[in-house]
Order: sequence, then structure tokens, then C-alpha cells
Amino acid sequence: MKLNSIVFGAILLVLISVSSAYSQDSVKVLAKINDSSIDDNYLEGVKSDNMGLRASATYYLGERESSKAVVPLMDVLHTDKTPETRIMAALSLFKIGDARGMYAIQGAMKEDKNEWVRGMCKIFYEMYLANKKPQE
Repeated sequence: MKLNSIVFGAILLVLISVSSAYSQDSVKVLAKINDSSIDDNYLEGVKSDNMGLRASATYYLGERESSKAVVPLMDVLHTDKTPETRIMAALSLFKIGDARGMYAIQGAMKEDKNEWVRGMCKIFYEMYLANKKPQE
């Protein structure tokens, strides 16, 4: 019984030591992450061959309202093969609110080959116009 207690105590001590060592390393790694590197990683995801990763990265760039993503998102809106990803790019451009992106949405609402994409772009552009202040 006493031997079991000693073994259990030793294992517990090792687990506590290891967990505290790893938690300190993760804090150091997290300290190196900044907004620019997050956006850069999402911008790499936009170039992926994986449609899910591409769509997800496109979405999160809009959530982050990343101004450095405007041109890459415009490229996605104009060239991506899937309508879902093009719609996601339009949504993200709408969230960012940059005039260049809104111009791209306006163009896609007239010229995209997919009716669904054109319709969603029209909704985003009309929402943009409805929320636009008179002095803008």
C-alpha cells in the first residue's frame, strides 16, 4: 500500500513537472504571433488548392477586416472556380468595406457567370449603399 502511494506520488510529480514545462513553451510561441502573421497565414490559405481551406481563409480575412487582403480577395472573386468561394470573397470584401472591393462586388454583380454569385453580390452591394453615409 505504501509502495503504491510512493509510485503514484512520483508519477503525479512527473506529470506536473512536464505540464508546467510545456505550458511555458506555448506561452513563448504565442508571444511571437501578431496580427500581421495571422493575416499572412490566411492569405496563404487563400492560395490553397483545398476548397475548404480557401473558403475558410477567405471568410476569416473578412472577419478580421484585413485591409491587406483586399486585392487577393478581389482576385478570388474574379477567378475562383467555385461559386461558394467567390461568394465568400464578396462577403469578406463587403465586411472590409474598402472602395476597391466594393467596386469589384459591383462588377461581379453584373458580370459573374453564376446567377447565385451575381445575386449575392447584388445583396452585398445594396447593403453597402443603404449603409453608406451621405458624405461618403
